[in-house]
Amino acid sequence: MNSVQEKQNEEVPYEPHQVIIEAKKGWQVLNLRELVEFRDLFQLFVLRDITVLYKQTILGFAWAILNPVLTMLVFATVFGSIGGMKGDGTPYKIWMYAGVVPWTYFSTSLSNSTNSLITSASLLSKVYFPRLIIPLTPVFAKLADFGIALGVLFIMMPFYGLWPSWQLIYAPLLILLMILTAGGIGMWLSALAVQYRDIKFAITFIVQILMFGAPVVWSIVQFDQKITAVHGYWARLVYGLYPMAGVIEGFRASLIGKVPMPWDLIGMGTISAVILFVSGAFYFRRMEKIFADVA
Repeated sequence: MNSVQEKQNEEVPYEPHQVIIEAKKGWQVLNLRELVEFRDLFQLFVLRDITVLYKQTILGFAWAILNPVLTMLVFATVFGSIGGMKGDGTPYKIWMYAGVVPWTYFSTSLSNSTNSLITSASLLSKVYFPRLIIPLTPVFAKLADFGIALGVLFIMMPFYGLWPSWQLIYAPLLILLMILTAGGIGMWLSALAVQYRDIKFAITFIVQILMFGAPVVWSIVQFDQKITAVHGYWARLVYGLYPMAGVIEGFRASLIGKVPMPWDLIGMGTISAVILFVSGAFYFRRMEKIFADVA
């Protein structure tokens, strides 16, 4: 018995475990298994972005309400009262706010995603983790602000005698389309911004151009009357390739219910959003090997 106990008490010699990480050649797309393995880190990054953003501010998360509300008031005054623009029969402030909420999410998440690799440059050369987590973190973190701002709309609607329509069941589909669009463009621009720092300064201008191209301050009905009357229904389908067109009009239809869901715009936008996301993932993985050198 003593000999057996002595053998059991003997220390097992330590054998070092070596992991070799090599850069993969060629075009690489999402490694879903790797992303699942690092899901805790991804959740930590998202939680950090949510909490740190308003940590040292006086109003805190109230900024998630003030940003879209103030934007809506400015747009409603400039384009509604002065410019004479109208919605689809809905009170213009509610109609405007229903478009500002998804646009605010898209613009802020896109801007933060574009600059994410530059602001996280110190991490790139110190420890390995899927770099794809970095540009996707703002895309998911900004959903918290989106949810708060959307809740304000539900509070505002009864004061105008409005209630959410049954088409609200389609909102998750629109949110997914919104995430794919912001994530796809964000991966493209964040990878480009590492090499070309002009992207960092141009992103504000890019977001402004994209805003006026989306039906945020003007109605898709105006587009139908002026464009499709000349070029036919194909003009509307081509315009639908801009994913945020279907997202914004879809949110208005699902929340307010004055017009039917624009499935043609949503369908075309889904095609382009998927292409943007997949191609963005390919390009990001392609350029990933040089991030630590040029960041």
